[in-house]
Amino acid sequence: MLYCMNAMPKDAAGGPLIRRTRQGAGLTQQQLARRMGTTQTAIARLERHDANPRLSTLRRAIEASGARLALDAKPLPATEGHDLDLDQLREHLRRSPTERAVAHDRAYAETRAMVLAAGRNR
Repeated sequence: MLYCMNAMPKDAAGGPLIRRTRQGAGLTQQQLARRMGTTQTAIARLERHDANPRLSTLRRAIEASGARLALDAKPLPATEGHDLDLDQLREHLRRSPTERAVAHDRAYAETRAMVLAAGRNR
């Protein structure tokens, strides 16, 4: 069975979701901050369009706004509803387990380096 995680559209990402939920509850950033035991400035950062809060933080903010965060995972047919590159998958499966592990480690190191570089540029 194949599971696919689709990226959320920008308006459904963590920050905008927190903002919409807070506004829907009629709360100010200050009121939500008090409910969460944090500052208004921290809420403003959480609500930015490019914010990437931890799932636990997202859940706390949503619940502090009087709503419930629900996640769902559904199996998708192998050829529908996602951007899976079947040629790339076939190529990956042609590799030996050792070659796959090396490729995975390389991809992880490259991704980690990009994330760290992005963090330094903030």
